[in-house]
Amino acid sequence: MTNLIILPILIPLFTGVILIFLNKNIKAQRVFATVSSIGTIVAAWFIVQKVRSDGIQSLNVSSWEAPFGITLVSDMLSALLVLTTSLLAFVCLIYSFRSIGEEREKHYYYAVFNFLLVGVNGAFTTGDIFNLFVFFEVMLMSSYVLLVLGGTKIQLRESIKYLLVNVISSALFVIAVAYLYSVVGTLNMAHISSRINEISGSGMPGILSVIAVLFLIVFGLKGAIFPLYFWMPGSYYAPPAPVLALFGALLTKVGVYSITRTYTLFFYHDMDTFGLLSVLAILSIVLGVIGAIAYWDIKNIIIYNIIVAVGVILYGISLLNTASITGAVYYLIHDMIIKAALFLLLGIIISITGTSNLRNISGMISRYPGLGWTFFIAALALAGIPPLSGFVGKLLIVQGGFEGEHYIGAFITLMSSLLVLFSVMKIFINGFWGKDRTYQGEEEAPVRRLLIAPVILVVISALYGIGSESILPYITQAADTLIDPAIYIDAVLKE
Repeated sequence: MTNLIILPILIPLFTGVILIFLNKNIKAQRVFATVSSIGTIVAAWFIVQKVRSDGIQSLNVSSWEAPFGITLVSDMLSALLVLTTSLLAFVCLIYSFRSIGEEREKHYYYAVFNFLLVGVNGAFTTGDIFNLFVFFEVMLMSSYVLLVLGGTKIQLRESIKYLLVNVISSALFVIAVAYLYSVVGTLNMAHISSRINEISGSGMPGILSVIAVLFLIVFGLKGAIFPLYFWMPGSYYAPPAPVLALFGALLTKVGVYSITRTYTLFFYHDMDTFGLLSVLAILSIVLGVIGAIAYWDIKNIIIYNIIVAVGVILYGISLLNTASITGAVYYLIHDMIIKAALFLLLGIIISITGTSNLRNISGMISRYPGLGWTFFIAALALAGIPPLSGFVGKLLIVQGGFEGEHYIGAFITLMSSLLVLFSVMKIFINGFWGKDRTYQGEEEAPVRRLLIAPVILVVISALYGIGSESILPYITQAADTLIDPAIYIDAVLKE
């Protein structure tokens, strides 16, 4: 049963390879990709249940035992993130059937789609810091292709900036790993934590603080934390809706996960770096909210809300207490689901109206009430209105702020909910109400079929909030591993 944890990596890997040879047969690609996606969801679900009943699962891929061999580790946090990723991939896949276009489908869209999942699921599952870099590169190379696939002018322009930023961050990643290896002499994450604990008995050495900041820069670039988010609004604006949903829901969250994993496992002795993380997280919330309020482009409004969510999650992690970390994990999964739903809904709005400029959109509720009210529920969930999914996570983070006497950060986090609500209600009020308009080409938009995917996600989000009492034991188990690194170390090194 331990071998299960490699399936969410292997299934999309073999699927991607096979789909390369089916690139001319679109129907076969769709069927094969759908079956594969369902299989990945089933495997991820069994992993979650296995971790829930038996604790952290680890798999030594070679015949070498940890810490010498390549190790995959599935604790509750990584298992939940792999399951969420698999669900989002399935929903974005069925949305793609009616929106991505045959030209992209013939040019290996579904193959690259699966290779992206290999990188994301691998990053969530690896127990080796160098292999985290490897899976990052798999994810990024796939994202480069998805970003430019279609060859529109804006895609080609933004891909240059996206490529440059990620090449620089990847180089910094290798440097950070090299420095870390020179200090601790190992790449296994559990072993790194154990070695740092030995070294830090009399206080954290300065070199480790430097390495911690280096990792924050690397993962902050990938996760779009202040001030390293400058590349994201333009790059995420360019691709079509299902690709944007994948990027917005998954790619930045891999960066957030990496900060969370390394800081709680390696650098928890160094309170100064957690203080820096807290400041940057709060600034991310503030700057993200300002951007979301300022723009009248519906894509940019939700893109800047990604930055707000990154700030909220990392603020919860930086507080390093039980309530805040539990809330951060809960909110992380919520945000992955609801961001994907919102980007898919925006894709439908743009396919109807032919524009993302909110000033040129109004009166849609009369002809598209299902779309309007689905967006309304998603907007409330994003803002954290009870009993929807955003409420529980943000409440626990604010509670953790007050427990840690971080009153300013807790207040800013709380106030951000009102401003986030204002930013998304601006879309609902101006886009769906007011003067009814007709839009050229709107009859060609398959609204009902496209709406299936975001409705699934909004329903999942609502159930995630309403059923929080039954879900919290899973979230608490994930948070326990982050709060007490010894649980992770003992499970991997079998100490």
